[in-house]
Amino acid sequence: MIPHFPYSDRHGPIDQALRRAGQPAVATQTPAATRPVRLLQLTLLVGTLSVATASGPVMAYPFYAPPKAKPDAPILSGDAELGYTRLSGNTNSQTLLAKTRLAWLTGDWLHTLRLEARTVSEDEETEDEHYLASWRERYDLSGPHYLFGFTRWERERDSGYDRQLTAIGGYGRQLLDDPTHELSLEAGPGYRDDRVEDQASQQLTVAYGAMDYRFTLSDTGYFEQQMSIETTSENTTLRSLSAITSKLTSRLALRLSHEIKHNSQPPDSAEARTDTTTSASLQLSW
Repeated sequence: MIPHFPYSDRHGPIDQALRRAGQPAVATQTPAATRPVRLLQLTLLVGTLSVATASGPVMAYPFYAPPKAKPDAPILSGDAELGYTRLSGNTNSQTLLAKTRLAWLTGDWLHTLRLEARTVSEDEETEDEHYLASWRERYDLSGPHYLFGFTRWERERDSGYDRQLTAIGGYGRQLLDDPTHELSLEAGPGYRDDRVEDQASQQLTVAYGAMDYRFTLSDTGYFEQQMSIETTSENTTLRSLSAITSKLTSRLALRLSHEIKHNSQPPDSAEARTDTTTSASLQLSW
């Protein structure tokens, strides 16, 4: 078994208990006084399972286009992750997380398919659901330049949206590429179709920008920071991923990560503007 401990402020046991009692949910940022309580609740874990496999180094690309392939990169690569968490006692809840990514090379083209699913249930009632499917294309130009495009379908319960469909394309550049630092920036226009619950679809023009930074700490560890912004006339969506990965063996690594997603103006039916997820996992690659 490979442990994985996902944690989300928005759908934590305290928020769920307050909602059942008719009280407003806690703020999206966890107060310091409640953190020990949450940590104690995590000790009630009965079962944990998480598996990650890859044909190359295990990487996470929540929104940023994958980097340029190395000369010795395999034509086909991918990874898969399955996580399960169960809380029992005063709180009876289950969390199931599944992710997969498949990438393959065709000349100067890099194609990437990504699928994700997450469900949270308490007392046999579904509290949260999140599904995502994304297709990305990257075409390498001469030097550090490249073109990119992607489409993304996303559906998340309690976000206020029935679903969101996004298509974005643009230009990217590798600013740093040395043994210690790697930095890429990309930007471009796009289109998003938002279907708000119980309302007609809304078509919006999107201005998109993203960055990906990686700092090699040693031969066995590195830090990475990814950020993106999508701005429309209605709202702005910010996404961030911070992670530290340390290799335990040639095939096994320990990864600590923290993800943030913020919507400046979600629909009125949304429960929160900000979602955060913190996780610790062991990753296996070959």
